[in-house]
Amino acid sequence: MSEPPAELSCYTAGLVAYLEPRVPDIRERLAAAVRLRVRTDPPDGGLAFSHHARVDIDHRGRGLVHRGADDWAAARAALDAELSRHGSVLAVGNTRHIPWSPSYGGAETSHWVVLRRHDDATWHVRDDFDALTPHGTQTAYDGLVDDAGLQALLTPLSRTTAQAVSRDRHALGEATELAPYTGYRWLELSDTPDTAAPEGTWVDGLLPALRLVADTVCADPDALARHADDIWTSARHQRFRLASRPEAAGVAEAAAAWGSLPQAVRFGIASAERGRYREGVVRTAFDQLIGAVERLEGEQPGETGR
Repeated sequence: MSEPPAELSCYTAGLVAYLEPRVPDIRERLAAAVRLRVRTDPPDGGLAFSHHARVDIDHRGRGLVHRGADDWAAARAALDAELSRHGSVLAVGNTRHIPWSPSYGGAETSHWVVLRRHDDATWHVRDDFDALTPHGTQTAYDGLVDDAGLQALLTPLSRTTAQAVSRDRHALGEATELAPYTGYRWLELSDTPDTAAPEGTWVDGLLPALRLVADTVCADPDALARHADDIWTSARHQRFRLASRPEAAGVAEAAAAWGSLPQAVRFGIASAERGRYREGVVRTAFDQLIGAVERLEGEQPGETGR
């Protein structure tokens, strides 16, 4: 019987698939690096989220940087050059143009895939993301596309949101400089990765961050909708972290509470769209999760430990 897919985001699923050949214990490293940090003052308002510490920087100090090109011929040449140097490359797709995405032909957002060369005319595409998303179910994909197919997969976004840009900026764990959204995008392994100190005011620690998020979104259905994807991503990563310590007392309760939170968020958003926001459902899910995490981490209600 095969193992269930790891509960990761499209970014961390792609990052693990990219790093695993060189870092065999990357899943264990990522599980240890999972956290929740929330910025209270991002430039575009609302909240910004960091879901894990960086795991892409190797013992030589090399790490990933964002790259882009407006012209497909230039992008294709750069992808081939990165493949020649390192054997694979993380590329940024567009869900509207990814046939195996539940958003195909509809919603567009950034989505990471791992590329390798199959032959001069064909690319090997690997996408390990496997999840029930708010747009439907996506299963992992491993297959071949021709040049035109790859160009379509990597179609630049026509629009995005402040929250989606923030997720892109923090996709490696810390804030990094992004390539322009007007072009084709990918990541390259660099000797000088962007490791600048984080800007702004951040709330650190799982419980303080959870309480902040709850205080921000429970009474405000618009804020709930804006941050729903990051709440869903947090739940995925926290369940991934908990799966690495299954014997600890309280893990099952906390994992179940994390699993229930996105369902309550989706229900809350749907009820607001119908004109009758059910705040109590969302608040109860947060309260139950915070209580489960308090019991798991050994913190008493009202304390502010990590």
